[in-house]
Amino acid sequence: MKKAIALVLVTLSVASCTQTEKGAGIGAASGAIIGGAVTGNVRGAAVGAAIGGVSGALIGHATEQPGQCYYRDRYGRRYIDRC
Repeated sequence: MKKAIALVLVTLSVASCTQTEKGAGIGAASGAIIGGAVTGNVRGAAVGAAIGGVSGALIGHATEQPGQCYYRDRYGRRYIDRC
């Protein structure tokens, strides 16, 4: 049963539209699996899904800048500019 739930969560996370949604889905699925495995109860899985979903959405949103690339100047500072 746990494998079926994990498979459904992973499938839904990949079927999202934007990078933010994909990141949130993958983060939530991963967080739920890890939280449930570590704590062995549903509460740990729910907390893991919440934390993973939020952090995945933040990471997905950061990569969602069409036509923008990351560069580093000669001092090592990172900046974003058109590709």
